[in-house]
Amino acid sequence: MRVLHTMIRVTDLEKSLNFYTNILGMKLLRRHEYPDGKFTLAFVGFGDEKNHAVIELTYNWGVTAYDKGNAFGHVAIEVEDAYKACELIKTKGGKVIREAGPMQHGSTVIAFIEDPDGYKIELIQTGTF
Repeated sequence: MRVLHTMIRVTDLEKSLNFYTNILGMKLLRRHEYPDGKFTLAFVGFGDEKNHAVIELTYNWGVTAYDKGNAFGHVAIEVEDAYKACELIKTKGGKVIREAGPMQHGSTVIAFIEDPDGYKIELIQTGTF
């Protein structure tokens, strides 16, 4: 068994694709529209779906907002240097909501960013966890 993907609902697919591909550097792996169901699925990731877990972006046509609730936390991404990653993300227009630094009560270097829909993404520096 293995994790295949995590699905998140997005309100502007093009804006989300720009964030995940141009700001985070993921690749658009596949995209398919379902006109009868009025939704589009786009899968993004750092590697192919056969060998890597990916993110499924689900755009339900015409939906402009979602109630995210308080159960979902974040997606975590390993980065070589969290400090440099934050600077790069900011220069590309991304939103850093917690600058890189050691986590409270530990030594793991982390940062948090936010995608266009407000989903949190934790950056965890390689070798510090």
